[in-house]
Amino acid sequence: MPNNAAYDIAVVGAGIIGVACAVRLARQGQRVVVIDQQEPGHGASFGNAGHLATEQVFPIADLSILKRLPAMLMDPMGPLRLDWKYLPRALPWFTRLLLNLRAQPFQKTVAGLRALNESSLEAWHRLLADIGHPELLKVDGSLLVFEHAESRQGIEALQTRMRQQQVPVDFWPAGAVQETAPQLSEQIQGGLFFPHTGHFIDPFQVVCKLVEAAKNSGVSFVQQQVQGGHVQAHGVSLITDAGGLTASRVLIACGAHSAKLTAALTGKKVPLDTERGYHLMLPQEHNRLPFPVTSLERKFIMTPMSDGLRLAGTVEFAGLQRPPSMERAWQLHRLSQGLFRKDLSAEAATPWMGFRPSLPDSLPVIDQACGGKVLLAFGHQHLGLTQAAVTAEMVVGMVLPMAQQASGLPGIEQYRLDRF
Repeated sequence: MPNNAAYDIAVVGAGIIGVACAVRLARQGQRVVVIDQQEPGHGASFGNAGHLATEQVFPIADLSILKRLPAMLMDPMGPLRLDWKYLPRALPWFTRLLLNLRAQPFQKTVAGLRALNESSLEAWHRLLADIGHPELLKVDGSLLVFEHAESRQGIEALQTRMRQQQVPVDFWPAGAVQETAPQLSEQIQGGLFFPHTGHFIDPFQVVCKLVEAAKNSGVSFVQQQVQGGHVQAHGVSLITDAGGLTASRVLIACGAHSAKLTAALTGKKVPLDTERGYHLMLPQEHNRLPFPVTSLERKFIMTPMSDGLRLAGTVEFAGLQRPPSMERAWQLHRLSQGLFRKDLSAEAATPWMGFRPSLPDSLPVIDQACGGKVLLAFGHQHLGLTQAAVTAEMVVGMVLPMAQQASGLPGIEQYRLDRF
């Protein structure tokens, strides 16, 4: 490979994290190309819940998952589903997940998630201001509601745990919920309000505006499938279905599809699996909610967007190959029944499924390998949207340590590849 590679950095993955990184790197003078087999933003970034979930500082599961395992296997419509055919492949990952719920690794996970989440909103403000679209982000908070009196003890315990982690949270009685969101059912007993959370009114539009800004900064976008690659003396050579491409560095940011390329370039096998997430978009439902609302008992979230109301939150472990079970998306509408004074309309509703990349310690990989030639930013589970902007700033810090950066960014020590 010639010394003068075609690009400084090739970003593999055109989702929210890859595109955010591309913008930041290009605006620091790097020659950047983004490669993906799909159009930008058409993977998991297209269908996320739109919620900037800075309050979610705990791992994706707790020890109660052991009690729930039979239901996960037997109930195809349950909020957390494990396809029994996928069980043999999933068991090693779930075993590591359980080991990471021991006291010491659990605390490391919480510290790692907190560090990213506490920096996420300000990083998003900086990025959106930089591209001239601050209006895409609404920082109006979010609400976790409960319907049954027996749930109050659990809600209060969760509030205590959140406050111990310095997560801003307030208890709202039923009256406060009704005053702020009067279309919700009177059976709601109260909830927890998280003031320092936000949401996007159109998550796909966020990607589009970032792509536009990236192109204006000289970033090239190539729609090809990366099939492999090699680290060489002067950089990285990628093999695609259309030939090849060279760059001084490569950034692997292709979400749930990142493990194979990471192994090819670094020789490191990462225990990456996927949470298959579903949503149902209700285009007839506007102005039902002022901000995202999550149901404690029903275990799903409802986010108001410019195109209607998005219901999301169901998780399925079935790997990358099995076709989606869209009945799980429609189940979200059934779950919503009774949460409002008048049930939601499903007229012209559209279902969706996408792959959320998850590692068994619930933390992403944000690191560099092979002498800095391979950069890594993947495994953000259902917090990819939340953590995309701060991840992009951290990637710039690895590539250009002298670049002017915001103060207080997390270090990469907790997110290194070699922890596996």
